[in-house]
Amino acid sequence: MNAPKGLPLWLKVTAVTVSVLLVAGIAFAAYWVIRLQSNISKAPLSAGAPRTEAAANDATDRQQILILGSDTRDGKNSQYGSTQDSTGYGQSDVMMLLDISADNKRVSLTSIPRDLLVDVPKCTDPKTNTVYKAHSNVMINSAMAEAGIGCAVDTVNKLMGMQIDHFMMADFNAVKELSNAVGGVNVCVSDAVYDPDSGLRLPKGTSSVQGEQALAFLRTRHGFGDGSDLGRIQAQQGFLSSLTRKIKSDGTLSNPQSLLSIADAVTKNLTVDEGLASVQSLLTIGSRLKDVDLSKVAFVSVPTQPAAVDPNRLELVEPQATQLFAAMRANLDLTTPGATASPSPAASGTPSSSAVPAPSTPAVPAYDKALQPVTVADGTGVASRGQEIAAALVGGGFTKAAHFLAAAVPKTVVYYGTGYADVAPDVANLLGIPASQVELSKGVVGVQVYIGSDFNSGTKYGVASVPSDVVKQTAGDVKCQAVNPALIAK
Repeated sequence: MNAPKGLPLWLKVTAVTVSVLLVAGIAFAAYWVIRLQSNISKAPLSAGAPRTEAAANDATDRQQILILGSDTRDGKNSQYGSTQDSTGYGQSDVMMLLDISADNKRVSLTSIPRDLLVDVPKCTDPKTNTVYKAHSNVMINSAMAEAGIGCAVDTVNKLMGMQIDHFMMADFNAVKELSNAVGGVNVCVSDAVYDPDSGLRLPKGTSSVQGEQALAFLRTRHGFGDGSDLGRIQAQQGFLSSLTRKIKSDGTLSNPQSLLSIADAVTKNLTVDEGLASVQSLLTIGSRLKDVDLSKVAFVSVPTQPAAVDPNRLELVEPQATQLFAAMRANLDLTTPGATASPSPAASGTPSSSAVPAPSTPAVPAYDKALQPVTVADGTGVASRGQEIAAALVGGGFTKAAHFLAAAVPKTVVYYGTGYADVAPDVANLLGIPASQVELSKGVVGVQVYIGSDFNSGTKYGVASVPSDVVKQTAGDVKCQAVNPALIAK
């Protein structure tokens, strides 16, 4: 039998070329995986708080990621402070909660001011196992100073009533390298500005900032608005809005080469939780953002006001803050004020319905609503809740409704006295309270709505609603930052 003839030369060349390209491609991919993986630093997600929810799927589930900017002056950041500043964990100079919907159609970034007074839970330092007691009424940016990033996560979970899936913490150098990697970010200011503290110097109008000037724009403590932290938050949101537009218009998230360049710049200055500490996880999160419409990328601010104990600090505005947190837990679209849904106890999962069945309309009562003694006992622990519910009752015709503070209780109940069995169900129906939570009480005169911690937002029991004015801008909005008059350059 004759031996088979050799393969044609062109086929041999093609085979060798393909082999070389495959080997080169595998080597290139391996190089970048190893390089990016070696860049990543990691830390525990929690400082000891128990987690009751299963881990979310990075590719298919709703994702809530706490983004932190550290003010540590360690390593490359030493030029921005003293030796004392470079010790310990540092404080969270920036705090935003990134929320990606399960269907990848909407994203929100909720800013939490560093000056907000909160309760910090008991936290354990993962490095030393030192247990730090809980603190009350302290600035939220101090949460990670003692026990690390996990304590900041636990504090935000406690504040908002959620369980965050991941965190990302970047330092000053990350801002410089990221802004360089994208070729600069356009920012707009109402007047020429010079801040000697941060080094920010910009002419009036739009400028492209990167490197030191990008960092100065984000760091300036007194440059914008009234010179408070709230003005700085607006500038940060404007910067991120512009960055989002640029990345979307450049097709960066769909361009592997650009994405690798940004990933390299970011991961060298990034600390993440153990669940996110892989190149694949980071790329998965990034790829989910590429098709989101700019009008559905919402920048949100937690409602605050000057604190009663110290006007230089901030406290939550109620009931708006509680309503916002309830809307976030219910996974509502924050760009749609007034949208409602039955809140889910879980912080993750598929979006809730935006419509809630209306309670049945009662027949015309055989009594005069305006004459009925109805009171609201406020056991929620949330400022202004009793007043809000009493106002809802007045609006529903029970014009004698009054309210008072009461001992905290977990469950809402409508109590009624002898002779008011017909009034109590109508009061409950008006507020959406189930009939199973209406009870006779001989110690009550008239009807008493005793509201508990299960009814701490909205005027319909079991219904979350998006409050108005929480979205300060979307990624589609182009805004100029109002310069603090004290820092307008002459």
